[in-house]
Amino acid sequence: MTGFETRPLGRTSLRVTVLGLGTGTLGGHRIPVTRQEGEAVVRAAWSSGVCYFDCAPFYGFGRASRILGDTLRELPRHEWVLATKVGRLLRPQTGVAASATLRHPMPFDPVYDYSYSGIMRSFEDDLQRLGLARIDILYVHDVGAREHRDAYPEIRRTFRKNGYRALEELRSSGTVSAIGIGVNEWEVLDEALDWGAWDVFLLAGRYTLLEQTAIEKLLPKCLRMGISVVIGAPFNTGILAGRDSWNYRPAPREIVDRVDEIRAVCDDHGVPLIAAALQFPLAHPAVAAILPGPRNVEEFETNARLLHYPLPTALWADLRTAGLLHLDAPIPADPAGRAVTRGGSR
Repeated sequence: MTGFETRPLGRTSLRVTVLGLGTGTLGGHRIPVTRQEGEAVVRAAWSSGVCYFDCAPFYGFGRASRILGDTLRELPRHEWVLATKVGRLLRPQTGVAASATLRHPMPFDPVYDYSYSGIMRSFEDDLQRLGLARIDILYVHDVGAREHRDAYPEIRRTFRKNGYRALEELRSSGTVSAIGIGVNEWEVLDEALDWGAWDVFLLAGRYTLLEQTAIEKLLPKCLRMGISVVIGAPFNTGILAGRDSWNYRPAPREIVDRVDEIRAVCDDHGVPLIAAALQFPLAHPAVAAILPGPRNVEEFETNARLLHYPLPTALWADLRTAGLLHLDAPIPADPAGRAVTRGGSR
């Protein structure tokens, strides 16, 4: 294996590769992916040195968990780190498929359950889907206001007063090594810092080359408290990788225009936009890893290669000057290995 840098996960004994493998796409998100294609992506990631894998019951309604677990069982268990999620139970489907965004999901409907018993059941069910005896990281999935709307206050109350106890029991017993929350809203994580003892947060789309809304409040707090952050959807669900999807929907005009401006600066420096998007989040000291979701082996290999693409110092300075990058955002080291700080100065 060629290998990637590894970073510690919070204050746990776990270490993860800075490039992880997200498996939402292997569950059929946006386009159909065959089982053979999915297994090939997992094997390609492992062969290149990735040791951090992430799944969830929601991905294909169990499909991604089966593909990932069946492939990982062939590999030495002590050499990889696995994360899954709780918060949804899968019930046998009795009507029309619950999600039009999934292609060929398994015949289940997801039911939200953030209670103590629901989290325990979800965890045990995914062990069986994965065919594994142990999971390293357990996230509570999509426990946010945008997901639940009017039901959010009750969902939050149930999780905080009931479901969180399940996470603590699983961690204190050694059944899992790390607990956290996986959402698209940094505000949910900021609030959770006030009442929970967390190891890691999975934040999708809110600290990327396109958007840095988490930098002023959440990331500094996590850094002070020793909580790692994993960045999901580093391409903002596709718009930074040349597709038209943003936040799982067609990108509005203002987002397309902003991405075009970022791309123009990258083009001026001869840098692929994907390379800058992959490397940018990892410069923040609170960030342990990124989780792109490649749809096939070719996309994975492109990501792996561009993660090491040399990015000139002037690229970041020009993005700041154009108002396309937060002034306080840490920047990747330049090709000579010299750290670049605020404003592009060394």
